[in-house]
Amino acid sequence: MDQSSGKLAHWLAFYMCKGLGIKTLLALSKNHSLESLFGLSHQQLLQLGLSANQATNLLHTNWQQITHYEQLILHNNITVISIFDAAYPEDLKQIASAPLLLFCKGDVSFLTSPQIAIVGSRNATPTGLEIAAEFAYQLTLAGITITSGMARGIDGAAHKGALAGSGKTIAVLGTGVDIYYPKQHKLLTNQVLEQGLLVSEFLPGTAANAHNFPRRNRIISGLSLGVLIVEAEIKSGSLITVRYALEQNKEVFAVPGSIKNPLAQASHFLIKQGAKLVENVSDILDEVSFAYQSGFLTPEQSTQTNKDSQCEVLNSIGFEVTSVDDIVRRAQWPIDKVQARLLDLELDDQIERVLDGYIRVC
Repeated sequence: MDQSSGKLAHWLAFYMCKGLGIKTLLALSKNHSLESLFGLSHQQLLQLGLSANQATNLLHTNWQQITHYEQLILHNNITVISIFDAAYPEDLKQIASAPLLLFCKGDVSFLTSPQIAIVGSRNATPTGLEIAAEFAYQLTLAGITITSGMARGIDGAAHKGALAGSGKTIAVLGTGVDIYYPKQHKLLTNQVLEQGLLVSEFLPGTAANAHNFPRRNRIISGLSLGVLIVEAEIKSGSLITVRYALEQNKEVFAVPGSIKNPLAQASHFLIKQGAKLVENVSDILDEVSFAYQSGFLTPEQSTQTNKDSQCEVLNSIGFEVTSVDDIVRRAQWPIDKVQARLLDLELDDQIERVLDGYIRVC
């Protein structure tokens, strides 16, 4: 058959072949070279166990469309990892309906790093945003990568918290990795790209679609050692991620809240069902067998330090780009304390993180 050359073209052809699932490909790979399938006839494909529709669809691969996506991948500097590649995370292989391909932009080594997912409401309270960011910040300092979905609210706060720490964060997208969604997170997406990793199972150019976001949640939990839910209602997308985590035998953590806060409903429900109630980062680290690293502040210490250092840090930032080194020098505070305060100021929309530092916005 007329086909494009190259291994990437073959993987894209398998990906786009309707009816040809990952289970069939895994079974075939045990006894046959998958690339050799493109040189077989319809009858030979049937003899290997493919259905008539699968064989027909594979034989009628639109190689012109494949070439289009190859060019998009090259143009956008996207790395494509198949489930057969060594770089594909082992934990993700074990989940039901593991994605055949991962489209990545950024540091792909993060895929195999120890991860905790942080999820929650798009309409989180200021307290919820602060908690998500603080947990993310301290987890990264303990060597954990923060994984979330780049949504508004808790997701965004988790990514920001991770970037304020060691920068280890993965955003699993419900769009192509070349699409900014939501648009208000364009700057944040670029920051994650610079310091972390963007991942999607969707082809480049794929726009936001409501059906895609529940699908991406199984990847968020599949990559992670456990899932932390901060604020969410009972009927929310966050509980889809939790359900996947439970199916995948992952740990589930929940931050409690006020009984008068409707966004605490999901956490309280999960705690009643056996999720671990967490009040600080050590509760998570103990459960996932990682040593709690001293040398960074507990939430209580951080809060007190933030009150003391508010004026010094904020007054050290101008309306022009100010580097972290300059902020530390002007404020005369240790860098870990400055970074914690910068995170609070960013969540309060008093400053904005840019490529080379921070700028004051009010």
